[in-house]
Amino acid sequence: MSKGYIRFAWITLVLIFLVIIAGSVVRSAGAGMGCPDWPKCFDQIIPPTSADQLPVDYKEKYAEYRKVKIFKFASLLDLIGMSSEAESLRTNPELLKEEDFNATKTWTEYGNRLVGFLAGNAVLILLIWTLIRYRSNRTLVFLTFLNLVLMGFEGWLGSVVVSTNLVPWIITLHMLFALLIVVVQIYIIRSCQTPTVVQQISPVFRWLFYFSILLTFVQVILGAQVRQEVDFMVKEGVERALWIDSMEGDSLFHRSFSWILLGANVILFWLNQKANYGFRSVKYILGILIGLFVTGVLFSYAGMPAFVQPMHLLFACVLFALQLFSLSYLKRGQVEMHH
Repeated sequence: MSKGYIRFAWITLVLIFLVIIAGSVVRSAGAGMGCPDWPKCFDQIIPPTSADQLPVDYKEKYAEYRKVKIFKFASLLDLIGMSSEAESLRTNPELLKEEDFNATKTWTEYGNRLVGFLAGNAVLILLIWTLIRYRSNRTLVFLTFLNLVLMGFEGWLGSVVVSTNLVPWIITLHMLFALLIVVVQIYIIRSCQTPTVVQQISPVFRWLFYFSILLTFVQVILGAQVRQEVDFMVKEGVERALWIDSMEGDSLFHRSFSWILLGANVILFWLNQKANYGFRSVKYILGILIGLFVTGVLFSYAGMPAFVQPMHLLFACVLFALQLFSLSYLKRGQVEMHH
């Protein structure tokens, strides 16, 4: 595999992470409806900067646009057996309420879409590059094609998020698919690399590493549920300073569970040092976990400041990505070291 190809695969991964960060910034800034349509913004490639650039009846126009999209999506939910969710979308009048134009929110959402456009094109270029130079590598062809399909689905899901006026469970699904795209991109990069050294490791280390990945996945799901609670409170007009006190058990469980995750990775760090495996990822994982703890403390005791939310999500995604990347090095009790 050429250095240029591997470098571009890493650049693509960085762009995917930037999309996740941009989405989190949009969410924490309450700018998700900054553009009421998709993929354009107010029917324009470059969005307006003031309300006087919009037609007088723009609220009615985009409410009707949203209604059509909602009923189409509800019909799809009916087909897959989610009739109660479909009916909830059809009968919720709040979904058709159009916000007043806000230039800051509009351009925040527009920036998110630009980053998504760059990431999507990077994924497409990587697939074309693979088909031209490495089509004999069926695994690589499959993974790059799969990620392009997932990117397309994620883009469509983003349009559903807009058309349903930020229904929390759809936003969460949108985030989880973004994480899946990260996972596939990691395995694309992994399939490009060749091991240089193989060292035997203990079964305890190996299985504890698997367990720590499971713990991280559970934490991501719990974090998504906490974020859904926040979304509901935002819709109900609860003040940011009251969010923590207003939360139910998910937040407390999320915080408590994090100690188990930290404990597992501290033990992994200790085993790595004791046996001199030289498994550098363990050190990075522990450092990222500390970052997660710091941002989590700020969440709990500083009123959930908006600037911390993208950082917390980024740390969580990088943690999960790094664990999965490292997981691919563990084979039958061996750890592979790469240049």
